[in-house]
Amino acid sequence: MKRKLKNLLLIPMILMITLSSSMVASATNLPYDTYNFDYWNYVVMTPAAYVPDTNISGLKLGIGSFVNPQDLYVAEDGFVYVADTGNNRIVVLNADMSSVVKVIDTFDNNGTADTFKAPSGVYVSGKNQIYIADTENFRVVVLNADGTLVKIISNPTSEVLDKGFVFNPLKVSVDYADRVYVIAKNMFQGVMAFDELGNFTGFSGTISVNISPAEKFWRRFSTKAQRQKQVLFIPTEFTGIDVDPEGFLYATSIDNTGTQAVRRLNPKGEDVIKKGEKKKVGGDIDFSMRGTYGGASYISDVVVREKGIYSMIDTRRGRIFTYDHEGNLLYIFGGLGSQAGTFRIPVAIEAIGDKILVLDSSRAEILTFVETKYGSLINDAVGLRFDGDEKLAVEKWEQVLKLNANFELANIGIGKAYLTAGDNKNAMKYLKLGMSKDYYSIAFKRYRNEILKDNLGYILTGVIVLVVGVNVFSRIRKHKSGRRNEDD
Repeated sequence: MKRKLKNLLLIPMILMITLSSSMVASATNLPYDTYNFDYWNYVVMTPAAYVPDTNISGLKLGIGSFVNPQDLYVAEDGFVYVADTGNNRIVVLNADMSSVVKVIDTFDNNGTADTFKAPSGVYVSGKNQIYIADTENFRVVVLNADGTLVKIISNPTSEVLDKGFVFNPLKVSVDYADRVYVIAKNMFQGVMAFDELGNFTGFSGTISVNISPAEKFWRRFSTKAQRQKQVLFIPTEFTGIDVDPEGFLYATSIDNTGTQAVRRLNPKGEDVIKKGEKKKVGGDIDFSMRGTYGGASYISDVVVREKGIYSMIDTRRGRIFTYDHEGNLLYIFGGLGSQAGTFRIPVAIEAIGDKILVLDSSRAEILTFVETKYGSLINDAVGLRFDGDEKLAVEKWEQVLKLNANFELANIGIGKAYLTAGDNKNAMKYLKLGMSKDYYSIAFKRYRNEILKDNLGYILTGVIVLVVGVNVFSRIRKHKSGRRNEDD
């Protein structure tokens, strides 16, 4: 009887072990690597922050295959908008993307039925107005939620625009004041800005390209034919945009150095983005220039998430990079391939709840990813610190370290919390583990001043005793020396 009871008690334990083993296998048998970079910029493997969830296609939704879709947007009401470029339509899905709310492929334009031609971008404003970058019709179409026309932005004119400029809008975004930002084809001066009436007002975030002295020297002495064969030193091209709740524009661009592929532009068009410990927000830090996927990350889109977190998609290697509001790299996941959960040509990224959505133009699908416990803890810790709740943030970072003891940012997060609380000794300990020179120096100076302040009385007493002792010793020595002279 005892043996039977013992065997019965063992069954739940065996089931628990089996379940935990299968959970570990599902977390480790991913179709892509999950990693980060340490202080020395070496690749360090990490637990998965996100894992593949589902794929949504036009066929599954019953509206026929998407054809070369180019953009994706999640509105405030949770509806998901897809720029189905090859089908000349905008598809609207419900929040869980299980059904189609509506398909927008035509609208009434002053009494005439009008259509789209290769729409490549879509955005929904806070007023629930739909902005569509109608690329091959050379315009941005603005519709109400019911499909009625609000306005059309086309044929921008200005002295700063080149003569004969053709307006081919690719991506569109709108801030809280209804200012419209457009990335246009072959427009290198910056993101085009329009006021709430649709009037062109100038460029935002122009990126200048620096020419080295050697390049300037050789170009000066080159022939006209040689100069034509050389690289054109023109500002780089923007690739994706999003707007945060404060009205700052996040814009991604082509960056062949891997240093900075995203900017946070204020209303004046100035870049105010913060860079973390690595001083880089360009995707992969360590990369080879050779091979099929050689070169820096090609960041094609960005999504601003909650609590200052933002994620970017790398079309070149199919990786998703996520940063906090201070520019620290949080986690990396994703990859190219034919397996479930990998991409062929990822072109747009969005977020809804605890999910990340990626639009793949080649697969003609939306791929979804859900956060793991590891990813959830990091997101929560960053969010708590963003809100100023350092105590709870420390608890989350400590749990992160149990899953990944080598995560330097967790140590830095704990160190910063101790620094804010005035516990400089513990701050030094964790900031050293996090390899944060700047913050460690601050903690060290504060701790040094703290020690000096606490022991100032003893130090002054010691100095006085030392001075008095030296003085007494000197007098005694002089006195003895004088007596010897008298005896002589």
